[in-house]
Amino acid sequence: MSERFTPRQKAALRYTSMLVWDPEGADDSVWAKLHEHFSDAQIVELGSFIAVTFGQQRVIKTWHVGHNELAGTPGTSLAPGAQT
Repeated sequence: MSERFTPRQKAALRYTSMLVWDPEGADDSVWAKLHEHFSDAQIVELGSFIAVTFGQQRVIKTWHVGHNELAGTPGTSLAPGAQT
């Protein structure tokens, strides 16, 4: 992995790769590295974000939607209270 990434970023990228491409490949070393940089709550939040994002990308790909072809409702956001 590139030296451009910090150890924390590398742990998150490894987790992302595992969740997306090899969900059964989580061994003790994956969890140990994650716990060096993230709390349990952060690991759950990161995993949830990865799952939602990857799922959205799968839906978009299945629908054959190109970049900016399917716009959301103007003025809305995913998080209540977020600035748009």
